[in-house]
Amino acid sequence: MKLMTAHKILIASAAVFFCFFAAWELRNYSANGDFWAMARAGLYLVVAVGFGVYFRNLDQLYKLK
Repeated sequence: MKLMTAHKILIASAAVFFCFFAAWELRNYSANGDFWAMARAGLYLVVAVGFGVYFRNLDQLYKLK
């Protein structure tokens, strides 16, 4: 397995993890009404989108070097 393949697997799994974690915090928000749970969910969604954008542009980023 090439290093880039392993990197892609790790980045994709991180994006999925943060989506799951955001859903978990949204569930906590709906159960408790805790503002900080909603704030954490938003943060985790932003991180997941960031990982997704990085994953999509990974090949282009490393072709430039």
